[in-house]
Amino acid sequence: MTDVVQLASALIAAESVTPARGRVFEVLEAALIPLGFAVERRISGEAPDGPVENLLATRGADGPHLAFAGHVDVVPPGGGWRDDPFAPQRRDGLLVGRGAVDMKGAIAAFVAAAGRVPADAGRLTLIITGDEEGPATFGTVSLIERMRERGLIPDLCLVGEPTSVAALGDMVKIGRRGSVNIWIEVPGRQGHVAYPHLADNPIPRLVAMLAELEALVLDSGSDWFQPSNLEITDITVGNPAANVIPARASARISIRFNDLHRGADLAARVAAIVHRHAPDAIVTPRISGEAFLTEPGALSSLVSAAVLEVTGRTPELSTTGGTSDARFLRALCPVVEFGLLNATMHKADEAVAIADLEQLADIYTRIIQRACSAPTA
Repeated sequence: MTDVVQLASALIAAESVTPARGRVFEVLEAALIPLGFAVERRISGEAPDGPVENLLATRGADGPHLAFAGHVDVVPPGGGWRDDPFAPQRRDGLLVGRGAVDMKGAIAAFVAAAGRVPADAGRLTLIITGDEEGPATFGTVSLIERMRERGLIPDLCLVGEPTSVAALGDMVKIGRRGSVNIWIEVPGRQGHVAYPHLADNPIPRLVAMLAELEALVLDSGSDWFQPSNLEITDITVGNPAANVIPARASARISIRFNDLHRGADLAARVAAIVHRHAPDAIVTPRISGEAFLTEPGALSSLVSAAVLEVTGRTPELSTTGGTSDARFLRALCPVVEFGLLNATMHKADEAVAIADLEQLADIYTRIIQRACSAPTA
């Protein structure tokens, strides 16, 4: 059997700041092949968002098909670490290192779980990208295309993102809000502040439109989702001179929206407000993903039952938090997310409790056994 702590440590030690390539995939491949998996590694895409390495591993040909999705890339470690972030340390019952929680620990737990289940007990697929923390242009989307080419359509998909909040097993994600970022550029005409009639200051128009956008109430929430929110995330003029009216002013907003909206509709609504204040403004939206919901049912019940057996907790079914690659995977099959505590992800001295790693492997073992024993709708 694969030791979950040893594999998590080996994955952490394979430095893999996004976009990840090379050694971290070699570590994972070396762990999967002895368990009977056929491993395919592919590099996709070109600059600026590529190239990206991805891994698709399959085992079994018959029976119900469970997929596990995750990413081996990590965010840059930043400063403030007690030790080298890519030299995993065991301290006070914790495994410390960049990626311990988000999400090399969960990948190690699923591989360890797969090693406990007979290879002929249903079909398993691992969908592992090297670009979840980055633009995600050539990551999971590319893997989904490859799965469709090969006819690898799972019945169910489990994403190992760190969903737990205060204790392992207290939360399972059954959906996510959508995300759209919108860049706004308002042109003006540069000039001397003493002669404003010879210039055109774009800042007052930008301020007015942002005030109207900030005052928007998009909704009051829906059955499974919190209210949508619009946030102003950047304002830029880039004017170093105190006596010059600038030639342009720009801003960026980010909207996290629930299942009452579509990204394109929100972008159009923003553009209408912007152009009412500045008809010649340039509005550039980028939709990262639409809101989705996997209705509570067989899949969430299967995961919840496994969590209850191992931890004694009944998880809350939630749609809170940011986006994940589940936004792409939901096009293949029903998808839920469950993994480790998220308290230290992206922080200095990111750490997972070793006991939680071992319990997560136990939970994933039960999920594999149940998902592969009978079809799950």
